[in-house]
Amino acid sequence: MATLITGGTGFVGANLVKDLASNGHTVVSMDLNPPDPLMHNFISEVASNISFVTGDILDQQFLDNIQSTYNIDRIIHAAVYTVNQLDLEIEKSREIIDINVMGTTNLLELARKVQVERFLYISSGAAYGLADEPDQTFNETSVPRPDFLYGITKYTSELLTRRYSELYGFSSASIRLSTPFGPMERVTNHRGVMSVFHQWTRSAIKGDSIEVSNTHTGRDYTYVSDIADGVRTILDAPALAHDLFNVTSGRWIRYSEILESLQRIIPTVDITVTNSNNSVGRSSEPSRGPLSGHRLNEDLGWVPQYDLDTGLNDYINWRKTIGYLD
Repeated sequence: MATLITGGTGFVGANLVKDLASNGHTVVSMDLNPPDPLMHNFISEVASNISFVTGDILDQQFLDNIQSTYNIDRIIHAAVYTVNQLDLEIEKSREIIDINVMGTTNLLELARKVQVERFLYISSGAAYGLADEPDQTFNETSVPRPDFLYGITKYTSELLTRRYSELYGFSSASIRLSTPFGPMERVTNHRGVMSVFHQWTRSAIKGDSIEVSNTHTGRDYTYVSDIADGVRTILDAPALAHDLFNVTSGRWIRYSEILESLQRIIPTVDITVTNSNNSVGRSSEPSRGPLSGHRLNEDLGWVPQYDLDTGLNDYINWRKTIGYLD
């Protein structure tokens, strides 16, 4: 029996593939992009537990053929068109909807046909929409109000996942992730904007200066190894009391904290702050609030293992070890 992971060579997907394979799962990684040398290096120690297939989640026949080759009993659907820029949303509206909604429907059809034991949909905190108040925390009972196509398509896919599960009797859950950082973040066909962690660690390792205009903005960043661990915890649970979980550090992290942590790890890093916003609290720019991880902790006992310093240090060591500075 095997677990199919879509988007398996992407940022979060690659970490899911490695984590599951490292914990006894037989994994089939599916993606439009075949595994590159970076991916092969990343999973080298557990490669014997992983099969790679290259294909399109919009191709239902291709998905059906996977089942005829591999005995799939669980599915983690992580393939997505990640969009956080208005110009791309305008230019690629139909493609975003096709990949993020019709792609999910195709995977749910596969789950229905093979009667999987469990289907996990990898959603996002973007499904909640923007925060009403600067200190608002979102838990799984918060009313979703997504206002961009990315969040709208994520929430739509959650509803489809729930209904297919009810109609066809397989276990399912949607998992809303807070903002990940860590190994395997890179430009792909459907991910073009990199996080500040990616940008700043590259600059620090190369000895380039870092220029920041507002150190008070931030997100509820979570180390991607913790995200993979949280998803596996849900996948492997004998039973699920809920069908929606946040996976998150539960903590809002300002840019100033990231830079301070970076200086502790690489003391020689050159940082220049220009036109700093000296207001107290988070940035006044529209944003969603932090996610709460209480449900996953209460239901399954999960807690994150990495804080900002340990996660950032692990990420920097990974980049240095493999020489990944793109």
